[in-house]
This record gives sequence, C-alpha cells and structure tokens, in this order.
Amino acid sequence: MTKWTPTHEAPEPLEGPVVPTVIGGTVLWFVLFLAQLPFYGWFDDRGHAWWVWTCLAGAGLGLIGIWYVRGRDAAIKRDAAAREPAEG
Repeated sequence: MTKWTPTHEAPEPLEGPVVPTVIGGTVLWFVLFLAQLPFYGWFDDRGHAWWVWTCLAGAGLGLIGIWYVRGRDAAIKRDAAAREPAEG
C-alpha cells in the first residue's frame, strides 16, 4: 500500500483565533442546553433526554477547552517573546 501513497511534506498548521472560537462553541453549547431545558419533559417522554445532557456536557468540556487553549496561547506568546531578543 505504501507504493501508492504519495510522499510530500506536511503543510504548516493553520493558526487562527483559537481562544474566541472555543469560547464561542462553549457559549453555543450552553445556550442550546438552556433552550432545551424548558422542554425536558418532552425530551424525556420520547427517550431523548440525553440531548439535553449532551449540551451540558459540551459546555462543561468547553470550559476545560477554554482553560487549555488560553494556556497554550500564553505559552506560544511566551516562547515568541523569549526568541525575539535572541534573534535580534
């Protein structure tokens, strides 16, 4: 199978506004949780209560993600600042 796989260098990773993206996703999950909460009985009657709890889990995991990407962003900035005087 390897003879059919072309070999080339991997492209550079795309960097974008990671922290705002994760914050936006977390807010979206929490808003979806709040929007479904008044209809919990309807979801529960039809066996779909897990939809409500999935949204809450997404918001909770998003909070962990915010903590992670903020730390990652700070580490990238510290590394860039530490390299700047050495290069100049």
